[in-house]
Amino acid sequence: MTDKHRNSLTYADAGVDIDAGDALVDRIKPHAKSTARPGAEVALGGFGGAFDLKAAGYEDPILVSGTDGVGTKLRIAIETGRFDTIGIDLVAMCANDVLAQGAEPLFFLDYFATGKLDPARGEAIIAGIAEGCRQSGCALIGGETAEMPGMYSGDDFDLAGFVVGAAERGTLLPRLDDMQAGDVLIGLAASGPHSNGYSLIRKVVGMSGLKWTDDAPFAPGQTMGEALLTSTKLYIKSVVPLIKEGLVKGLAHITGGGLIENPPRMLPDHLGFELDYSAWKRPAVFDWLAETGGIEESEMRRAFNGGIGLLLAVAADDAEAITVALNDAGEEAFVCGQLVAK
Repeated sequence: MTDKHRNSLTYADAGVDIDAGDALVDRIKPHAKSTARPGAEVALGGFGGAFDLKAAGYEDPILVSGTDGVGTKLRIAIETGRFDTIGIDLVAMCANDVLAQGAEPLFFLDYFATGKLDPARGEAIIAGIAEGCRQSGCALIGGETAEMPGMYSGDDFDLAGFVVGAAERGTLLPRLDDMQAGDVLIGLAASGPHSNGYSLIRKVVGMSGLKWTDDAPFAPGQTMGEALLTSTKLYIKSVVPLIKEGLVKGLAHITGGGLIENPPRMLPDHLGFELDYSAWKRPAVFDWLAETGGIEESEMRRAFNGGIGLLLAVAADDAEAITVALNDAGEEAFVCGQLVAK
């Protein structure tokens, strides 16, 4: 054997384990299959994913896409070793955005990048993504797993994804021409901070001296890590029927920018909005963050969702019936404001 052959390098020598990648694909195939829906025959392993809009029931569709990540909430997952919820967060941050445009999420693809691929950890993350897809009624039709030694250290990884949805032509939101002063704002309760403001949250936790394994002062029976990894709510199945009935004029997904910067994104230039902050009970985590971090209320309302994950603008005459329908669908819905002339 020549010296050249004795010293031959492999991809594994460079830190990339192809076998681990193949093992992960085999492990996640059942999870992807569980998200199948009309229009998508989920089969991983090809170079692209296909979706049949006609089979999904659309006649003249407009496609709507959205992309996002989970942000520094991932840091808590990495430090606690708990990966079952962040995949739901990933889908929710994308799917709720598409919903705000009046579209039904149809299919999802993810991008998972890490320095060292652990098939068991990867499966837990993708299983969460599949759960988010099931909750939103969209199919997980593909994705990309990248093992990149030298780019990520230790157990670090990043997670991103995108969703494609559709709406029939002429039904997209917001319906700016239909909005008027006196229209009612209906809030849908959030499960907590969702996936925004976590750099500030982590700073406050550091100031408090609490560890992720300590009991959460704001969530009896849960540790800090468990409570702050509560997954983002998905609102698709309860809200899409209302959109299709033409009952919703506008939607705002309350993410970064909170209750200050997100509602104006669904409004025409001549209208503003007023919120009644006494109309709902803010989750205890926000009171704890404000008190522990000494955060001013104006900053709380700009950095966090304040307990509202989605805001609907509807006609005043329809508000009561819509609120009842949303509560019957399992949401915590409440009238919390109105549109006003500027």
